[in-house]
Amino acid sequence: MADHPVSIAYLGPKGTYSDEAAHAFMGKIGAEDADLLACTSFTEVFDNVDRGKCTYGVVAIENALEGPVTATLDNFAFNSPAQILGVHVVDIHHCLIVHPKAERTQIRTIASHSQGLGQCRRFITRELPNAVSVSTSSTAESVKLAMADPSVAAIATRYAAELYGAVVAEEEIEDRLGNQTSFALIGRPGTPSPLSGTRYKTSVALFMQIDRAGTLNMILSEFAYAGINITMIQSRPTKQALGDYMFFLDLEGRVDEPAMQTALNCLRLKLREVKVLGSYPVA
Repeated sequence: MADHPVSIAYLGPKGTYSDEAAHAFMGKIGAEDADLLACTSFTEVFDNVDRGKCTYGVVAIENALEGPVTATLDNFAFNSPAQILGVHVVDIHHCLIVHPKAERTQIRTIASHSQGLGQCRRFITRELPNAVSVSTSSTAESVKLAMADPSVAAIATRYAAELYGAVVAEEEIEDRLGNQTSFALIGRPGTPSPLSGTRYKTSVALFMQIDRAGTLNMILSEFAYAGINITMIQSRPTKQALGDYMFFLDLEGRVDEPAMQTALNCLRLKLREVKVLGSYPVA
């Protein structure tokens, strides 16, 4: 480990949920001394992994309330050869965070990442109806704004408040409890997963030859015939033409299992592209 130090890229700055996920992965893989590289976007995280600047990257895949993280899915589908090596689910608990000298009546602006704002809509409407909502690049970045201006309140984590010396005015302000975000640990193709488990999941991106009736049914039938359970399916535009879509699927099992290989090979004969995004332990 000393000769080959582990480095992890994540969506910064310090104090984001991605930072929290990165630390969780560090514990899981036994790399508590890993070097962390804060990035300004998930695309930058992918780029640092693809160019070999970092051993791993941490990217958000899906939020329980807001749905899939499109920037991550688009990088997997169109821009990057990076592979998913494992997943970690972070419980999302938003706090209202203010400057130590701020008064509640002073607040004129609510700042947070767009998903943070979206997940606290009812609280904002009820408690700060006259405040203007401003989207930031990350929840931690919004805390920096609050520390620079007492009229700005941030929606972020308690961890971020502690890092930057801010004050938590209210906790658990999210509209719905039980909110979670799934994060993926990514690496370059051929990188073995540093995680262990007895159950595996395989993620794929499927691109159609042409948009015609029955294509989705054909895809589902191949996996059903092979006895493979689909745990997630969602569509995304290919960015090629209006109405041209592709599919993301999560499948139970390893990519090297005979049944999985048979299903994927059959689809390769019928689709434009079958891209395996990763086969990794989940428990």
